[in-house]
Amino acid sequence: MAEAHQAVAFQFTVTPEGVDFQLSREVLKQIYLSGVRSWKKRLIRIKNGILRGVYPGSPTSWLVVVMTTVGSSCYNVDVSMGLVYYIQRWLPEGRPYRTPYTRTLLSMAVFSTGVWVMGIFFFRQTLKLLLSYHGWMFEMHGQTSHLTRVWAVCVRLLSGRRPMLYSFQTSLPKLPVPSVPATVHRYLESVEHLLDDEQYYRMETLAKEFEEKTAPRLQKYLVLKSWWATNYVSDWWEEYVYLRGRNPLMVNSNYYVMDLVLVKNTDVQAARLGNAVHAMITYRRKLDREEIKPVMALGLVPMCSYQMERMFNTTRIPGKDTDVLQHLPDSRHVAVYHKGRFFKLWLYEGSRLLKPRDLEMQFQRILDDPPPQPGEERLGASPAGGLVEWAQARQAFFSSGKNKAALDAIERAAFFVALDEESHHYDPEDEASLSLYGKALLHGNCYNRWFDKSFTLISFKNGQLGLNTEHAWADAPIIGHLWEFVLGTDSFHLGYTETGHCLGKPNPVLPPPQRLQWDIPEQCQAVIESSYQVAKALADDVELYCFQFLPFGKGLIKKCRTSPDAFVQIALQLAHFRDKGKFCLTYEASMTRMFREGRTETVRSCTRESTAFVQAMVQGRQPNEDLRRLFRKAAEKHQNMYRLAMTGAGIDRHLFCLYVVSKYLGVESPFLAEVRRQPWRLSTSQIAQFQIRMFDPNKHPKHLGAGGGFGPVADDGYGVSYMIAGENTIFFHVSSKFSSSETNAQRFGNQIRQALLDIANLFQVSKADG
Repeated sequence: MAEAHQAVAFQFTVTPEGVDFQLSREVLKQIYLSGVRSWKKRLIRIKNGILRGVYPGSPTSWLVVVMTTVGSSCYNVDVSMGLVYYIQRWLPEGRPYRTPYTRTLLSMAVFSTGVWVMGIFFFRQTLKLLLSYHGWMFEMHGQTSHLTRVWAVCVRLLSGRRPMLYSFQTSLPKLPVPSVPATVHRYLESVEHLLDDEQYYRMETLAKEFEEKTAPRLQKYLVLKSWWATNYVSDWWEEYVYLRGRNPLMVNSNYYVMDLVLVKNTDVQAARLGNAVHAMITYRRKLDREEIKPVMALGLVPMCSYQMERMFNTTRIPGKDTDVLQHLPDSRHVAVYHKGRFFKLWLYEGSRLLKPRDLEMQFQRILDDPPPQPGEERLGASPAGGLVEWAQARQAFFSSGKNKAALDAIERAAFFVALDEESHHYDPEDEASLSLYGKALLHGNCYNRWFDKSFTLISFKNGQLGLNTEHAWADAPIIGHLWEFVLGTDSFHLGYTETGHCLGKPNPVLPPPQRLQWDIPEQCQAVIESSYQVAKALADDVELYCFQFLPFGKGLIKKCRTSPDAFVQIALQLAHFRDKGKFCLTYEASMTRMFREGRTETVRSCTRESTAFVQAMVQGRQPNEDLRRLFRKAAEKHQNMYRLAMTGAGIDRHLFCLYVVSKYLGVESPFLAEVRRQPWRLSTSQIAQFQIRMFDPNKHPKHLGAGGGFGPVADDGYGVSYMIAGENTIFFHVSSKFSSSETNAQRFGNQIRQALLDIANLFQVSKADG
């Protein structure tokens, strides 16, 4: 192959006349440029490390402090109160400190630097103290207290100018450990209405015994960990919930993200990929240089950014008992799959990132490549099946030779790209189109994704895109931030020609993508086939129903004077009760990123107040005024639960960590064991949007993504994700399993539609109401 010859920098042969060397200038040039690029990255990281280390200070502020000290001495004012003279006494007598003037200047510089460093430390600690205040979250909308106003001014003053991505990391407070009595009380409150009297009495007895006997010892260890670790939850959550899970990642853990669904930029598959991949690597470069602005709540409170570090160049490496996240500092290629063939596509020519038109040409070359070798087509099913089986197969068949080299090319890639042969898009006239699109993103045909990679960029034949994302390295808002940048850059910055191709002219002398070579023996093919059958059975069992709710969106909900999230969550409770005739433990994902290295917390959204409202709605005996009162009470309760979760006073992460400590200590706790056994038959999540402003949504109302979704958490339960997409629409993704006689995703979706309409009718408002 041509690329194989070009990869050889030098050759030598031994002849009777001596040794003959042949050097490839082009390859040596590329090696040199690659080294230059690596050193540039190192220098940028060193510079950013220094700037981040002194934030909110800066070299300019240091110079101001030095000049102030020196200037004051010119007027015989000793701002150091004798410290400069004291420092001067400790300086060596010889060179280069021979003259008194030099010694005085150096002493002033040392004193000024000390004052500057102490000031930075003081500002950081003060900012951390200010960011520990969460009273603003519990205030009524439009009723800001004087304390909160003063707090906001102080935070703004101490936040500095032009912060880099990780500037606030050391100023974020640690996640607090709640008290055991508070957590146990909130837990019992969350299940009282879901258990009968006998079951509740048993749980209450177990809880009391746990609180009095077992919990104090466990809590001490947990508090000790919170003092020592940056976050007392996140490392255990990543390890025990994600990396030690032995179920297939496909459907059970990975989730998907959809493209823009109401507009289309091009039908050319390779061109759309060219722009998207270029935008992603541009984002990665900004990430490496910390040029991305930190996400700020209300434009004021910084969110933790640590999850972004492993977005690219990351792969989940399977193991027998636990997996490991392998993260590399850099990667210069992506791995590509098309019709059973794997490729290594270089992203750079020397130190220059390939232009979108060059990337389009490279992807088109892949689309035109010959068919796969035997056993190669379904190789991607290995990571889709059982993790233990994949770990064993990886060790047996992919640990040496050409298989190891090919697998390394995939696992060391920036990310994985899948070129599908089928087309998918959302047609508002065809309700099933969005669900089929979602199914293709969630699992594909079970072997055309690489579920171990941090994310797989999926491209359909008609140019539609999507993502399949591994969950261990980060939560959905993180990949959502990248995706918003990619879609905005694609639509409003890069653009296409009239024929749908990327702008510019390609470089025809670029070497083609490198076809990865495999040696798949029959024994390995049998293992791959076994994994495929496991994955196919899992995929075939998933029922996914995605739909756009058109009657109203956030605009009308606000007229009801309630939180949009609370409105949807209460509607889900009403829909679930109508669907199953009973209530269940409900999981809503909330975030704890206001704390350092925070990830998520659970909001138990099936509350006593929401069940009271649902029962009153179903009975239909009470007047609308009473129903509105019950609804508002349920909405206020939900909002309060959400705020508690965001501010570190949740229930489930605390109980989870107490359970982990009990296992380490070998302490049996019937209460914690019972809590862990309770299934989440309704798992929900709201999808974040507009984390970055790439365009004005009011001027471009059709530039809407449809969000994304995930598989059901319980075999007899539902998974529901939703995106309140602007003022006038909501997208829902409902999943369940065909094997359960209790669930039906489309039936539940229709119940959600009706529940939303019924609640809106209570307030007798319409889109036209002011």
